[in-house]
Amino acid sequence: MNTTTYGLDIAKTVFQLYWVEPSGKCFNRRFSRPRLIEFLAKREPGRVALEACAGSHWWARQLQSLGHEPVLLHARYVRPFVQTNKTDAADAKAIWTAAQQPGMPVVAAKTESQQCVLGLHAMRQLRVKMRTMLVNQLRGMLFEFGVQARTGLRRGLQEIGQRMDEIEKSVPPSLFEFVREQLQSIERLDEEISRLEQRIDAWGRQNRACQTILAIPGIGMLTATAMVSTIGDVRTFKSGRQLAAYLGLVPKQTGTGGKVRLGGISKRGDSYVRTLLVHGARVVLSHLRKRNQPGWSMTLAQRRPTNVAVVALANKAARTVWALLAHDRAYDRDYVSVRPA
Repeated sequence: MNTTTYGLDIAKTVFQLYWVEPSGKCFNRRFSRPRLIEFLAKREPGRVALEACAGSHWWARQLQSLGHEPVLLHARYVRPFVQTNKTDAADAKAIWTAAQQPGMPVVAAKTESQQCVLGLHAMRQLRVKMRTMLVNQLRGMLFEFGVQARTGLRRGLQEIGQRMDEIEKSVPPSLFEFVREQLQSIERLDEEISRLEQRIDAWGRQNRACQTILAIPGIGMLTATAMVSTIGDVRTFKSGRQLAAYLGLVPKQTGTGGKVRLGGISKRGDSYVRTLLVHGARVVLSHLRKRNQPGWSMTLAQRRPTNVAVVALANKAARTVWALLAHDRAYDRDYVSVRPA
């Protein structure tokens, strides 16, 4: 029996569903949220395709509970199939058409706990940005009155705290009151960031996949939890190279006439995870240079620019993550892969 495929365009309150019955008749209907769930609960199990956007992972879990197979597609792969003006009905039909294409890449549906950890990461990242903005504003404001602090977040704040008597004499009283309040705001943000990191750390200690990839050089608890939560089901990716491409750590390819040219990295996928991997690789390369340890990364850094070597190390770390999780292995520094005959 052929499985019915549905194209679902989701929004906040209005949902468009497109499908073709075995008889060949096409339907393109609009539903509210309760009516859509009620309708799909009465239908035979099928494939429901939707764009991987806000709320899509929640819908994927709901569809699984109703017996359907959710198929999450990247919006970039759906857009070329919109035949007319962009409307809800046209989008639903385009999603249905894209789901029929052979070899169409899909996005793994995330569990509730994985979404929770990504939410904690997002809240931590926002508070880190806010803290940076407050510190930079405070530095610039004090510099206008002749007060200059040392560079660095911790050293600069420590020096400002030690020189409050001097700052009080240099800054007008109407401004000094808010300088003190801004320092208190930065302190509160520090406490919130610390609590978020403790919650992320607690989740990572209980997750087996995080503990497995923590052994990879350049991957700490923040990177491990973000990687595991972003990847979802590692079996979605056929190889480590595909995972690295999903994170935007491979070169862009352009070519014609049989000639392919490689450019900079594509920067596709999650920029937050890619940033964590690149920063971790930069720390690894810095330690190797200080210790003057020979190896593949040092050889690459000697003949290529530093940033190129750092991205190559980040790419290697991502591919190692896939190898450990896909094959259920422990990290071995001296492991050498052998292709089967």
